[in-house]
Amino acid sequence: MTLIRPLLLAAALWVGCAPAVLAATSVTLKAEVYDSDGVVTLGDLFDGAGSAADVRVAAKPGLSVVLDAGAVQQLARRAGLDWANAQGLRRIIVRTGADSGTATAAAARSGNVEVLTYARNLSTGDIVQPEDLIWGKAAAAPNDAAQDAEQIIGLAARRPLRAGSVAAARDVTAPQVIAAGDIVTLTYEAAGMMLSVKAKAMGRAALGEGFAAQNLTSKRTVQAVATGPGQAAVGPGADQILASPAARYALR
Repeated sequence: MTLIRPLLLAAALWVGCAPAVLAATSVTLKAEVYDSDGVVTLGDLFDGAGSAADVRVAAKPGLSVVLDAGAVQQLARRAGLDWANAQGLRRIIVRTGADSGTATAAAARSGNVEVLTYARNLSTGDIVQPEDLIWGKAAAAPNDAAQDAEQIIGLAARRPLRAGSVAAARDVTAPQVIAAGDIVTLTYEAAGMMLSVKAKAMGRAALGEGFAAQNLTSKRTVQAVATGPGQAAVGPGADQILASPAARYALR
Protein backbone atom coordinates (compact mmCIF):
# COMPACT_ATOMS: atom_id res chain seq x y z
CA MET A 1 0.00 0.00 0.00
CA THR A 2 2.86 2.39 0.85
CA LEU A 3 4.33 1.83 -2.62
CA ILE A 4 1.05 2.10 -4.57
CA ARG A 5 0.01 5.42 -3.06
CA PRO A 6 3.09 7.40 -4.28
CA LEU A 7 2.73 5.83 -7.72
CA LEU A 8 -0.91 6.87 -7.96
CA LEU A 9 -0.02 10.40 -6.84
CA ALA A 10 2.74 10.63 -9.44
CA ALA A 11 0.39 9.40 -12.18
CA ALA A 12 -2.25 11.94 -11.19
CA LEU A 13 0.30 14.78 -11.29
CA TRP A 14 1.55 13.65 -14.75
CA VAL A 15 -1.99 13.51 -16.17
CA GLY A 16 -2.77 16.93 -14.76
CA CYS A 17 0.33 18.45 -16.34
CA ALA A 18 0.12 16.62 -19.70
CA PRO A 19 -0.71 18.84 -22.70
CA ALA A 20 -3.93 18.33 -24.67
CA VAL A 21 -2.53 16.22 -27.51
CA LEU A 22 -5.90 15.65 -29.16
CA ALA A 23 -6.55 19.31 -30.08
CA ALA A 24 -7.31 19.73 -33.78
CA THR A 25 -4.93 21.73 -35.97
CA SER A 26 -6.53 24.84 -37.44
CA VAL A 27 -6.20 25.05 -41.24
CA THR A 28 -7.35 27.39 -44.00
CA LEU A 29 -8.67 26.49 -47.44
CA LYS A 30 -6.35 27.50 -50.26
CA ALA A 31 -7.55 30.45 -52.31
CA GLU A 32 -7.20 28.40 -55.52
CA VAL A 33 -7.36 24.63 -55.21
CA TYR A 34 -5.37 22.59 -57.75
CA ASP A 35 -4.37 18.96 -58.14
CA SER A 36 -1.88 17.47 -60.58
CA ASP A 37 -1.99 13.69 -60.08
CA GLY A 38 -5.70 12.83 -60.22
CA VAL A 39 -6.00 12.24 -56.46
CA VAL A 40 -7.22 15.10 -54.26
CA THR A 41 -5.71 15.11 -50.76
CA LEU A 42 -6.12 17.30 -47.70
CA GLY A 43 -2.75 18.84 -48.55
CA ASP A 44 -4.13 19.93 -51.93
CA LEU A 45 -7.05 21.65 -50.18
CA PHE A 46 -5.58 23.19 -47.03
CA ASP A 47 -2.56 25.21 -45.98
CA GLY A 48 -0.96 23.77 -42.85
CA ALA A 49 -2.33 20.22 -43.22
CA GLY A 50 0.91 18.80 -41.81
CA SER A 51 0.96 15.05 -41.28
CA ALA A 52 -2.61 14.80 -42.65
CA ALA A 53 -1.58 16.25 -46.02
CA ASP A 54 -1.57 12.85 -47.72
CA VAL A 55 -5.06 11.85 -46.56
CA ARG A 56 -7.09 11.09 -49.70
CA VAL A 57 -10.29 13.07 -50.25
CA ALA A 58 -11.44 12.09 -53.74
CA ALA A 59 -10.34 10.97 -57.17
CA LYS A 60 -10.31 13.55 -59.98
CA PRO A 61 -10.93 11.69 -63.25
CA GLY A 62 -11.36 14.86 -65.31
CA LEU A 63 -9.89 18.34 -65.42
CA SER A 64 -11.81 19.28 -62.29
CA VAL A 65 -13.98 17.79 -59.59
CA VAL A 66 -16.68 19.36 -57.40
CA LEU A 67 -16.53 18.44 -53.69
CA ASP A 68 -19.19 18.87 -51.01
CA ALA A 69 -17.74 21.32 -48.46
CA GLY A 70 -19.56 19.73 -45.51
CA ALA A 71 -18.19 16.27 -46.32
CA VAL A 72 -14.68 17.70 -46.68
CA GLN A 73 -15.00 19.44 -43.32
CA GLN A 74 -16.00 16.17 -41.62
CA LEU A 75 -13.15 14.26 -43.24
CA ALA A 76 -10.67 16.93 -42.18
CA ARG A 77 -11.97 16.78 -38.61
CA ARG A 78 -11.48 13.02 -38.50
CA ALA A 79 -7.90 13.57 -39.66
CA GLY A 80 -7.27 16.04 -36.83
CA LEU A 81 -7.76 19.26 -38.81
CA ASP A 82 -10.14 22.08 -37.93
CA TRP A 83 -11.51 24.02 -40.93
CA ALA A 84 -14.01 26.62 -39.71
CA ASN A 85 -15.45 27.36 -43.19
CA ALA A 86 -16.20 30.92 -42.10
CA GLN A 87 -17.38 31.78 -45.62
CA GLY A 88 -20.10 29.13 -45.47
CA LEU A 89 -18.96 27.45 -48.69
CA ARG A 90 -21.16 24.64 -50.02
CA ARG A 91 -18.88 23.38 -52.81
CA ILE A 92 -15.15 23.23 -53.44
CA ILE A 93 -13.92 23.06 -57.03
CA VAL A 94 -10.54 21.38 -57.52
CA ARG A 95 -8.99 22.13 -60.90
CA THR A 96 -6.04 20.66 -62.72
CA GLY A 97 -2.85 22.70 -62.32
CA ALA A 98 -1.40 24.52 -65.32
CA ASP A 99 1.78 22.41 -65.14
CA SER A 100 0.04 19.07 -64.71
CA GLY A 101 0.89 17.50 -68.05
CA THR A 102 1.04 17.81 -71.81
CA ALA A 103 -2.58 16.68 -72.32
CA THR A 104 -3.93 19.75 -70.53
CA ALA A 105 -1.55 22.06 -72.36
CA ALA A 106 -2.49 20.56 -75.71
CA ALA A 107 -6.18 21.02 -74.98
CA ALA A 108 -5.58 24.66 -74.12
CA ARG A 109 -3.65 25.25 -77.36
CA SER A 110 -6.42 23.70 -79.42
CA GLY A 111 -8.81 26.45 -78.34
CA ASN A 112 -11.22 24.11 -76.55
CA VAL A 113 -13.41 25.63 -73.86
CA GLU A 114 -13.69 24.42 -70.27
CA VAL A 115 -17.16 23.04 -69.52
CA LEU A 116 -18.97 21.12 -66.83
CA THR A 117 -19.58 17.50 -67.83
CA TYR A 118 -21.29 14.51 -66.25
CA ALA A 119 -18.96 12.09 -64.47
CA ARG A 120 -21.33 9.13 -64.86
CA ASN A 121 -24.42 8.06 -66.72
CA LEU A 122 -27.64 9.37 -65.16
CA SER A 123 -31.13 7.92 -65.56
CA THR A 124 -34.30 9.97 -65.88
CA GLY A 125 -35.25 11.32 -62.45
CA ASP A 126 -31.78 10.89 -60.89
CA ILE A 127 -30.80 13.80 -58.66
CA VAL A 128 -27.48 15.35 -59.69
CA GLN A 129 -24.94 15.16 -56.85
CA PRO A 130 -21.65 17.14 -56.50
CA GLU A 131 -19.61 14.07 -57.42
CA ASP A 132 -21.62 13.67 -60.66
CA LEU A 133 -20.00 16.76 -62.22
CA ILE A 134 -16.44 17.31 -63.41
CA TRP A 135 -14.81 20.02 -65.52
CA GLY A 136 -13.55 19.01 -68.94
CA LYS A 137 -12.73 20.38 -72.37
CA ALA A 138 -15.07 20.61 -75.36
CA ALA A 139 -14.75 22.09 -78.84
CA ALA A 140 -17.74 24.31 -78.10
CA ALA A 141 -20.35 24.79 -75.39
CA PRO A 142 -24.13 24.94 -75.93
CA ASN A 143 -25.83 28.26 -75.21
CA ASP A 144 -27.39 26.91 -72.00
CA ALA A 145 -24.22 25.18 -70.73
CA ALA A 146 -23.97 25.40 -66.93
CA GLN A 147 -21.40 27.99 -65.84
CA ASP A 148 -21.56 26.95 -62.19
CA ALA A 149 -22.08 23.52 -60.63
CA GLU A 150 -24.71 25.03 -58.33
CA GLN A 151 -26.96 25.50 -61.37
CA ILE A 152 -27.20 21.72 -61.80
CA ILE A 153 -26.62 20.13 -58.38
CA GLY A 154 -29.83 19.09 -56.63
CA LEU A 155 -31.91 18.99 -59.82
CA ALA A 156 -33.36 15.90 -61.51
CA ALA A 157 -32.40 14.56 -64.94
CA ARG A 158 -35.14 15.14 -67.53
CA ARG A 159 -33.89 12.21 -69.63
CA PRO A 160 -30.97 9.73 -69.62
CA LEU A 161 -27.68 11.66 -69.57
CA ARG A 162 -24.40 10.22 -70.83
CA ALA A 163 -21.10 10.45 -68.96
CA GLY A 164 -18.83 13.01 -70.60
CA SER A 165 -21.64 15.09 -72.15
CA VAL A 166 -21.77 18.81 -71.41
CA ALA A 167 -24.05 19.74 -68.50
CA ALA A 168 -26.79 22.09 -69.71
CA ALA A 169 -29.88 23.71 -68.24
CA ARG A 170 -32.18 21.79 -70.59
CA ASP A 171 -30.92 18.50 -69.10
CA VAL A 172 -32.45 18.99 -65.67
CA THR A 173 -35.54 20.10 -63.82
CA ALA A 174 -36.57 20.56 -60.22
CA PRO A 175 -37.31 17.17 -58.61
CA GLN A 176 -41.01 16.35 -58.26
CA VAL A 177 -42.09 16.26 -54.62
CA ILE A 178 -45.90 16.43 -54.99
CA ALA A 179 -47.99 14.06 -57.11
CA ALA A 180 -51.66 14.46 -58.02
CA GLY A 181 -53.80 12.91 -55.29
CA ASP A 182 -51.18 13.25 -52.55
CA ILE A 183 -52.34 14.36 -49.11
CA VAL A 184 -50.18 17.34 -48.23
CA THR A 185 -49.78 19.73 -45.33
CA LEU A 186 -50.49 23.35 -46.25
CA THR A 187 -48.79 25.92 -44.04
CA TYR A 188 -49.86 29.56 -43.76
CA GLU A 189 -47.40 31.85 -42.00
CA ALA A 190 -47.68 35.61 -41.51
CA ALA A 191 -47.09 38.18 -38.76
CA GLY A 192 -45.75 35.58 -36.36
CA MET A 193 -48.76 33.30 -36.82
CA MET A 194 -48.60 29.84 -38.38
CA LEU A 195 -51.50 27.57 -39.29
CA SER A 196 -51.46 24.13 -40.92
CA VAL A 197 -54.22 22.16 -42.63
CA LYS A 198 -54.44 18.96 -44.67
CA ALA A 199 -55.30 19.14 -48.35
CA LYS A 200 -55.42 16.98 -51.46
CA ALA A 201 -53.06 17.90 -54.30
CA MET A 202 -54.94 18.41 -57.55
CA GLY A 203 -51.78 18.27 -59.66
CA ARG A 204 -48.07 17.50 -59.54
CA ALA A 205 -45.35 19.96 -58.54
CA ALA A 206 -41.59 20.21 -58.15
CA LEU A 207 -39.86 22.20 -55.43
CA GLY A 208 -40.84 25.84 -55.71
CA GLU A 209 -43.63 25.20 -58.20
CA GLY A 210 -47.27 26.14 -57.71
CA PHE A 211 -50.18 23.71 -57.76
CA ALA A 212 -53.86 23.57 -56.82
CA ALA A 213 -54.83 21.90 -53.53
CA GLN A 214 -58.26 21.16 -52.03
CA ASN A 215 -58.75 21.70 -48.31
CA LEU A 216 -59.99 18.37 -46.91
CA THR A 217 -62.24 20.11 -44.39
CA SER A 218 -63.73 23.07 -46.28
CA LYS A 219 -63.37 21.53 -49.78
CA ARG A 220 -62.08 24.93 -50.91
CA THR A 221 -59.40 24.87 -53.62
CA VAL A 222 -56.38 27.12 -53.07
CA GLN A 223 -53.10 27.76 -54.82
CA ALA A 224 -50.04 26.41 -52.99
CA VAL A 225 -46.28 26.16 -53.59
CA ALA A 226 -44.39 22.91 -52.97
CA THR A 227 -41.71 23.24 -50.28
CA GLY A 228 -40.86 19.57 -49.82
CA PRO A 229 -42.32 16.05 -50.02
CA GLY A 230 -45.91 16.37 -48.78
CA GLN A 231 -45.34 19.99 -47.73
CA ALA A 232 -46.54 23.25 -49.28
CA ALA A 233 -46.89 26.93 -48.46
CA VAL A 234 -49.95 29.13 -48.98
CA GLY A 235 -50.53 32.85 -48.52
CA PRO A 236 -47.67 35.35 -48.24
CA GLY A 237 -45.06 32.61 -47.94
CA ALA A 238 -46.13 31.06 -51.24
CA ASP A 239 -46.17 34.47 -52.96
CA GLN A 240 -42.63 35.17 -51.75
CA ILE A 241 -41.29 31.89 -53.12
CA LEU A 242 -42.90 32.40 -56.52
CA ALA A 243 -41.62 35.98 -56.76
CA SER A 244 -38.04 35.25 -55.71
CA PRO A 245 -35.63 33.00 -57.65
CA ALA A 246 -33.37 33.01 -54.57
CA ALA A 247 -36.18 31.63 -52.42
CA ARG A 248 -36.88 28.85 -54.92
CA TYR A 249 -33.17 28.02 -55.06
CA ALA A 250 -32.99 27.81 -51.25
CA LEU A 251 -35.55 24.99 -51.28
CA ARG A 252 -33.16 22.71 -53.17
